[in-house]
Amino acid sequence: MPRTPSFTLGIEEEYQTIDPITRDLRSHIQSEIIPKGKLRVEERIKAEMHQSVVEVGTGVCKNIKEAKAEVRQLRGELIKLAQENNLLLAAGATHPFADWRTQDIYPDERYSRVVEDMQLVARSNLIFGLHVHVGIEDRETTIHLMNSMRYFLPHLLALSANSPFWLGMNTGLKSYRCKVFDKFPRTNIPDTFTSWSDFENFVQLLIKTNCIDNAKKIWWDIRPHPFFSTLEVRICDLPMRLDETIAIAALIQATLVKLYKLHARNQSYRQYSRALIMENKWRASRYGIEGKLIDFGKEEEVPAHALIEEYLEFVDDVLDELDSRKEVSYVREMLKMGCGADRQLKVFKETNDLKKVVDYMVEETKVGVFDHAKIPVKSN
Repeated sequence: MPRTPSFTLGIEEEYQTIDPITRDLRSHIQSEIIPKGKLRVEERIKAEMHQSVVEVGTGVCKNIKEAKAEVRQLRGELIKLAQENNLLLAAGATHPFADWRTQDIYPDERYSRVVEDMQLVARSNLIFGLHVHVGIEDRETTIHLMNSMRYFLPHLLALSANSPFWLGMNTGLKSYRCKVFDKFPRTNIPDTFTSWSDFENFVQLLIKTNCIDNAKKIWWDIRPHPFFSTLEVRICDLPMRLDETIAIAALIQATLVKLYKLHARNQSYRQYSRALIMENKWRASRYGIEGKLIDFGKEEEVPAHALIEEYLEFVDDVLDELDSRKEVSYVREMLKMGCGADRQLKVFKETNDLKKVVDYMVEETKVGVFDHAKIPVKSN
């Protein structure tokens, strides 16, 4: 039996840089936020394809407490850096009214190649996600857990849904980011793989036939990271609040630990077809936590709230050993207050002003960030 995974955590968040006057997206290049940020938080900050997107990523964190301290520190530094350079920082998976057609691409050869390859599909991909890495060192175990974890991805999307607006319109979806991103090839829920070599053969075939040059161009909602020994969950919208990000990361970690325990006892979680899971993904993107998801075991629709409560019960017996009970329990707060999309829509309904929605996002991005003692970002 391979050694037990470390289940370490890494969290990546993609933020919006906002003009404080217009509330539109604004490029951070002139303000040199990336090089200034590197002086403060080392290599934990990087540019993304569009010039109004900035990404931060933690180091390898032993547990959720460490991850939370680091995400809080990174958010705090980025909020301050933005303010010092006459910008605002917002966490949300789409901007309420920005027009991707006016946004500049970051001057980097890698992004130029993506745009050359995918044209308008790449240019229009003005979205902001949350990616959570969990350390699973044995590659066979990674594939097995990826197969089982796919079932829970729509639940995580529903909780994180935070992109109801696009180009100034109420899209009617709680996560429109999904629909922007799935224009890319090699996205959405992956198929199952029988083994690591089965997955490797798939990747090698794509490389051999010039579909991709490396496995980083596989953008599924969950994937084995090509360079780290992690399973990367990529389905989530970027939530507004720090505590929402941490609750989702803690839930992902707990789910993988629970699935591993079942796997170690030869009690594998039932695997469902991609087509069925995609039905739940559509429901999650359309309705968030206010709709119904399909319970495939019972073969019936169940309110998302009830299914997420069942999900929390499923992972309950691993929370104490992970010391993540407090963080995961915040999911119940999220069920009460509504996902980010619900809250954005509420502000718009009350004000009929998308700039007020941006203001709300900017304020929510700060919640829980500055009301703690300063915790230094650790060096690798």
